Amino acid sequence: MTSITKIVIGLCVGFTTLSFAQMKHYGYKRSLQNVSNDWHQLTIPEAVFGKLNSEMSDLRIYGITAQTDTIEAPYVLKALSEKIEYKALPFKIINKTKGEKGHYFTFQLNSEALINHIELDFKRSNFDWKIELQGSQNQQEWFTILEDYRILSIKNQSTNFKFTTLEFPDSKFKYYRLIVKDNEPPQLESAQLSNYQTIAGHYTTYNLKKLETTDDKTLKNTIINLELEKAVPLSQLHINVSNTFDYYRPFKIEYRRDSTLTEKGFKYHYKTITSGTLNSMEQNLFKFPSTIAKHLRVTIYNDNNQPLRIADVSAKGYQFQLIVRFTEPAIYMLVYGYPSAREPVYDIAKFETNIPEELIALEVGKEDVILHSLDPKVQPLFENSYWLWAIIGVVILLLGGFTLKMLKTMR
Repeated sequence: MTSITKIVIGLCVGFTTLSFAQMKHYGYKRSLQNVSNDWHQLTIPEAVFGKLNSEMSDLRIYGITAQTDTIEAPYVLKALSEKIEYKALPFKIINKTKGEKGHYFTFQLNSEALINHIELDFKRSNFDWKIELQGSQNQQEWFTILEDYRILSIKNQSTNFKFTTLEFPDSKFKYYRLIVKDNEPPQLESAQLSNYQTIAGHYTTYNLKKLETTDDKTLKNTIINLELEKAVPLSQLHINVSNTFDYYRPFKIEYRRDSTLTEKGFKYHYKTITSGTLNSMEQNLFKFPSTIAKHLRVTIYNDNNQPLRIADVSAKGYQFQLIVRFTEPAIYMLVYGYPSAREPVYDIAKFETNIPEELIALEVGKEDVILHSLDPKVQPLFENSYWLWAIIGVVILLLGGFTLKMLKTMR
């Protein structure tokens, strides 16, 4: 074997070792079945999320080729959330009058188009009004769209709450008339007429393992502790309050980030996801950026009010999907579980318009732990000291013999 051949073989072995080393930091893998096209999609199993870091940046798809090379397949990570298409419509206010029911405002659209959403902004900051919304094509015959619809604004040192959004089924009129049922001028500063179309997302409803509600009379708070069966990506919380009286309570939602072991046991550390106002005007459905969590804590600030009765809490999260491009035949696997991994940068993220619309879903196999070989322990040449003394003795005898031989030669 020539020296050049030895160098080539050495480089090949080195590159193969380096390619397998890409997975040495990852903890888990799942096989991907039936890779047959250039493009596929796969839904991330629920059990995977508890092994990912908080940014979900440690997802990789690796393949082992017939030549035992490790290759990486690029992907695009998508949250299957709802999509909202919003279109503001031009209009003008043509009448501001006072009548039997209250104060009237007439909006004239520049074109006949569907609307289902009106945002109102008033100069007054504290009010509680009933309103009526009507539609007409000729201002002679009016049709009721909303009746006794409540709008509310409360602003003081502890609260800044406003509910002045009108939502209603799709309507198509040239004229809309808003009636504010109050004796004092409402001082309408602006309005926005628009059309909202929502494309439903794909949610998963997660079962709660534990739900505990505690009223702290000293701090005047209600604490809701939630525990799910496993860590999953959450993006929506619905708090069902059974009280029938009016209420508005500031609140915050936190998730358990980590814990510290102390002499008194574990101390848990929480991070705020979102905050808002729990109120009797809306359905108390709160959305927030997708967060991987198993434990949640909701704090409701009651002030001097009696605590609310929490009937139930439901937690949902978007489904997550990987869209993957395959370019070489290989045995592919989904690899994950590397806390310090950085988010990968792939070219296909810049060319999403080129991704086919119809994709075949891949079957994801069961989870396997990636076993990492330990570095071989360097054993001492001679573990028994007698061997060492014996070798030293032999060396001394050899040196002595060479010395005597040299002396005889010099004579």
